[in-house]
Amino acid sequence: MTTLQQKSPIHRTVLNNGIVVLLAENPAADIIAARIFVRAGSCCETQEQAGLAHLLSAVMTKGCDGLSSLEIAEKVESVGASLSTDTSTDYFLLSMKTVTSDFREILALAGQILRSPTFPETQVELERRLALQDIRSQKEQPFTVAFDQLRQAMYQDHPYAMSVLGTPSSVNSITRADLVNYHQTYFRPDHLVISIAGRITPEVAIKLVTDIFGDWQAPATASPISNLPDIKVAPQYQIKPLQTQQSIVMLGYLGTAVSSPDYAPLKLLSTYLGNGLSSRLFVELREKQGLAYEVSAFYPTRLFPASFIVYMGTAPENTTIALRGLQTEVDLLSQTEISPSAFQAAKNKILGQYALGKQTNGQIAQVYGWYEILGLGIEFDQKFQEMIAAVQVTDTIAAANRYLQSPYLSLVGPEAAINRAIA
Repeated sequence: MTTLQQKSPIHRTVLNNGIVVLLAENPAADIIAARIFVRAGSCCETQEQAGLAHLLSAVMTKGCDGLSSLEIAEKVESVGASLSTDTSTDYFLLSMKTVTSDFREILALAGQILRSPTFPETQVELERRLALQDIRSQKEQPFTVAFDQLRQAMYQDHPYAMSVLGTPSSVNSITRADLVNYHQTYFRPDHLVISIAGRITPEVAIKLVTDIFGDWQAPATASPISNLPDIKVAPQYQIKPLQTQQSIVMLGYLGTAVSSPDYAPLKLLSTYLGNGLSSRLFVELREKQGLAYEVSAFYPTRLFPASFIVYMGTAPENTTIALRGLQTEVDLLSQTEISPSAFQAAKNKILGQYALGKQTNGQIAQVYGWYEILGLGIEFDQKFQEMIAAVQVTDTIAAANRYLQSPYLSLVGPEAAINRAIA
């Protein structure tokens, strides 16, 4: 066993089988939260099997070796704990929270679920129906429709093009054997990060994890290597006529992965443009011009190049002017300096929200485990704050000139209104 100590408040240990254990000891409350990350998100799917990781996450807790779905639920609820599974583009996640005295029991249950899920056919079919229902529901939401068509245009053959939920045809094609194969391929100890926060010492936490997971041996085969296609930038527009009360106007720009030096400047620009009631888009386009029902920007943290998105929900008759307004505000970023006060306010907002996002044991376990599974290391917690503080106005102008020039466009709304906007 190799133990690495550093100045960080997080204790990091690597078990002999490759599992990374992170611990933030917090004796303030009699609660322990844990996040178990697996390097196995929807990026590991083919387009033909889009939605596989999501379906697997939904069925994982519905039966494991020796326990039925009901027995798993009773074990969790009988002690007032919580346990859930989820998936994203870059990882699978099992989340749990218990009082300290019940942590061993629930962590052992999590180990059973992760290592020996049974994927009962009846549960697979039930979760498949629920997934299909979710997909149908999303097709009725104008924002989701706009985002889906924008993402497909931007990413093409890359897995980021696909919704985590998949499509009706892909979800219908997934078999129980596909779930078993995916689990056997990606769920292995050298793909695991177990991040724990709460009233527990490093010694006790490591012994617990070793007792439960220590005999899980990594396969002799090497970890699968994702051979993902390049993302080619070819800006275009996508329109989808829908009889809705508003138009959704969405611009997308291909940004960078989290490992890029331009990640921090783009994160700052996203916050300045569209985060909150004091953001540039909200003040200029909603408050001053009255164009927007909603207006925002977002730029997620991703292993591969992320999309920088600005969007607005507006009255159909304002679709054309809303599109011009959004485009103007983004174009200004590469042409004019942000005022010192607005620039500092954006920094303060990012850093303040970041600090507030690490208050509970669950949030702490999430942040550090997330950084570890993305390959950034737990030191990224401090590095992120330093990177944001170090960004200069010239850095944001340079990043805007590099990335925010030729947008992909997605329009959803009444046909006449969106056709006028691109005429």
